[in-house]
Amino acid sequence: MALTRRQREVLDVIQGFIETNGYSPSLEEIGGTLGLSSVATVHKHVTHLVEKGLVRRVWNQNRSIELVREDDSRALDLPLVGTIAAGYPLEAVPTAETVTVPADMVAGRGRTFVLKIQGESMIDEQIREGDYVIIEERQVARDGETVVALVDGTDATLKRLYREGATVRLQPSHPTMPPIVVPADRVTVQGVVVGLIRKY
Repeated sequence: MALTRRQREVLDVIQGFIETNGYSPSLEEIGGTLGLSSVATVHKHVTHLVEKGLVRRVWNQNRSIELVREDDSRALDLPLVGTIAAGYPLEAVPTAETVTVPADMVAGRGRTFVLKIQGESMIDEQIREGDYVIIEERQVARDGETVVALVDGTDATLKRLYREGATVRLQPSHPTMPPIVVPADRVTVQGVVVGLIRKY
């Protein structure tokens, strides 16, 4: 993204200061280096750099400006916590692997993790066997959301959730598979699907 001459100067000052000192400059120090007496003007230039994804502010720190490395702005590693059935309930199998996902898929969310899909019951949602789904850990879901549901405390499954009185319907997205209907007190929501990754 194009920078103005002054934005480039501000970015160069930040980079040089961090390389020399090992920590970020204050707004006053940036302004002093460039001969700018107004902290508000420096703040405006830094804000534009934040908007362009070149620096970020770290809250609750006096020296709050950090450079954004190209690699850490685009991807991060999430834990692959197991395999889950998109079919009939199947015990989740934990692993110690991680999966690299685009950072913007989880930006602004709570704790997230990845599950590998086994089965084809969500095929009409384009969730296929071997896919990886990104899950936001939540105990509450809205009707119609695709969730990781734990049935009877042991069997995890991936389905759309619908509350129907005293029961919960876990609805597959496959024309030949019936829903799983169980008393609500036998179902625990563990998370909601927020993204999908397919490896070829």
